[in-house]
Amino acid sequence: MNVLVISGHPATMEILCAGTVAKYALRGDAVTLCHISNGNKGGEEIPPAELGPVRIEESKKATAHIGADCVCLDVDDLEVDAASRKVQDEVVDIIRKARPDVIITHAPNDYSPDLAAVNQLAVQGSLKASIYHYRTEEEPLARAVPIYCMDTFAGIGFSPDEYVDISETIELKIKMLWEHKSVLKWLLDSKGVDFEDFVRITGRFRGLQCGVLYAEGFVRHQAWMFTGPEKLLP
Repeated sequence: MNVLVISGHPATMEILCAGTVAKYALRGDAVTLCHISNGNKGGEEIPPAELGPVRIEESKKATAHIGADCVCLDVDDLEVDAASRKVQDEVVDIIRKARPDVIITHAPNDYSPDLAAVNQLAVQGSLKASIYHYRTEEEPLARAVPIYCMDTFAGIGFSPDEYVDISETIELKIKMLWEHKSVLKWLLDSKGVDFEDFVRITGRFRGLQCGVLYAEGFVRHQAWMFTGPEKLLP
């Protein structure tokens, strides 16, 4: 199976669904992670022009733990625009190149406008990637790719349809998370948020909901041309 994660910023995948992504990779699936934004405003001491490359490099180190490919469209933090034709076409090409069986992306109601815009880009990108006469650099797909929305930050306003047991990959998820040292240190120092604790609490809560130690929750995007009988989560 080919799996594509379309994420807002470096570290969001690790926080919200890396346990599931690790399960895909460990069973031999091909995983590609695409960040739309470089996360260059996620700090205070390092200026954005320097921070963006740091965060992209941290993401590559994180995905190296599971042998996944990692790409970034390098859009500045807080400037993701779902109406941008340039970014739309870049997302379409990422989808067509990865040729995924499933896409995982953000829920449309998460806390940041960037994440809501990423959801729109993933949904319209999946559909456009299947349209023969919508021409980009890569060849069209035969159908729209099914999409799952990952959990929101702290699970606010999110009621999962499906769960993935990540009890065996939670520690790997934490290792991946800690590659994002720049943003984790800034959030701890400036906001008082310990994201390792955050991830463990959220995973334990979702685990309690479905009867396992740790879990991640998902909602499948429901729309004609996206739905099917496939069981796509690991």
